[in-house]
Amino acid sequence: MYKNIEKQTKLQLKEQIAYQSGQVVSKTLVQNEKVSVTLFSFDKGEEISTHAAGGDAMVTVLEGTGRFTVGDQTFSLQEGETLIMPKDIPHAVYGEEKFKMQLIVSF
Repeated sequence: MYKNIEKQTKLQLKEQIAYQSGQVVSKTLVQNEKVSVTLFSFDKGEEISTHAAGGDAMVTVLEGTGRFTVGDQTFSLQEGETLIMPKDIPHAVYGEEKFKMQLIVSF
């Protein structure tokens, strides 16, 4: 079920993904028909454009600050803050500065 991550090891999730200049980087940890867990790193100014997910999406910022647009609302999240983006509601993510996040989508 889990991949791309050490098992039975104490980890810092933000250390499991690196920044790359001018890019959004993703690393999938779990992917099945019920749940998806992915780490992301965003360089400053990089974004994932507006889209909708087929399940409820929970993001937790692991480092830095990201801007999340969900429907017609905008949220700025910092390290340790979490936001739920409901299924089928268009949303987008923007790196106000370099930042890392964990995304959990439940289907």
